[in-house]
Amino acid sequence: MSSLFYDSINKNPVIAAVNNSENLKKAIESPSNIIFLLTGNIFNLNYMVEEIKKNDMEVYIHIDLIEGFSRDTVALDYINKNIKPDGIITTKSNLIKYAKNIGLFAIQRLFLIDSLSLDTGINSIKSIRPNAVEILPGVMPKITKIIHEKTNIPIITGGLILDKKDVIDSLKAGAVGISTSKEEIWYM
Repeated sequence: MSSLFYDSINKNPVIAAVNNSENLKKAIESPSNIIFLLTGNIFNLNYMVEEIKKNDMEVYIHIDLIEGFSRDTVALDYINKNIKPDGIITTKSNLIKYAKNIGLFAIQRLFLIDSLSLDTGINSIKSIRPNAVEILPGVMPKITKIIHEKTNIPIITGGLILDKKDVIDSLKAGAVGISTSKEEIWYM
């Protein structure tokens, strides 16, 4: 499964991040190959994933943001068996480990606000070994480079990506892709 992600990200490093259901159709129509689903609930999640998959796109569900599910392994089992995303995104280390054990591509999301969160994040990545890491905010090329060099885990940058320069700077710093909810960047 992980080679699917890497093949897709190599074709187009821009990931459409969908943070409200109204933008789902726009993301599906975009040139992105991958959608990060940052919205949904127990009632509409299956429909949204089916729509994305019908259009031959990959979908990674940010399980911390989906309403109506607890943030535990039982919910993850249900999502894996019944909704069948290509993978998950979460800030929770225990769910990253469990997702990998059940064959889901696991992206660890890190919020970096200071040097302590950077050090803690690097240690967490080294310990847990997610399939990929998403760092926010994504407009920190120096930090992207440090994490890339210290962990050797594929990095996605997200948050506050405003223009083409931000995308290029992230990729030059070692990111394999960028996630953004800004539609104009989906079409770069």
